[in-house]
Amino acid sequence: MRIYTKTGDDGTTGLYGGTRISKASLRTECLGTLDELNCAIGLVLASGPTPSLVATLGAIQHRLFDLGAEVGCAPGKQVLVSVGPDDIQVLEKDIDRMEADLPALDAFILPGGKEPGARLHMARAICRRAERLMVALSNEEPLRRDAMAWINRLSDWLFVAARYANRQSGVPDTKWSKT
Repeated sequence: MRIYTKTGDDGTTGLYGGTRISKASLRTECLGTLDELNCAIGLVLASGPTPSLVATLGAIQHRLFDLGAEVGCAPGKQVLVSVGPDDIQVLEKDIDRMEADLPALDAFILPGGKEPGARLHMARAICRRAERLMVALSNEEPLRRDAMAWINRLSDWLFVAARYANRQSGVPDTKWSKT
């Protein structure tokens, strides 16, 4: 099988179910941003995060593919796999675990820190963009509530994971201050 099919040369891409849509469509923007987020998480993994984050990051990459499969389905086509309530609960439990080791958040913090933490902050920002695009898409076509909740919870997880990674590296949060 060749990687190039030439079917997209006309500016369209195929959805699961056979429908072709513009590569500039909102759905394609969602898919591209989910892919970008998955790449950003791959960079987090390449930067050497603490072992306690590695397994969860790997699982998140797989769930992002599942979510992409749902977003990439033609309208009316049955979703074969996606994120659900159990996936949301996994993120929530892990947020609680990490927060137990963090100082209470009493101010806005600036993104940064050691490389894994800074990359997690970048992934969080990309995740928030993916969420905004999914909300916009849901205004045009229905998206499942669990899919919307999971991407929202993932951005929360990435924020807490960034703080956690920095704390594990001995780097305190940098609090925002008005100048």
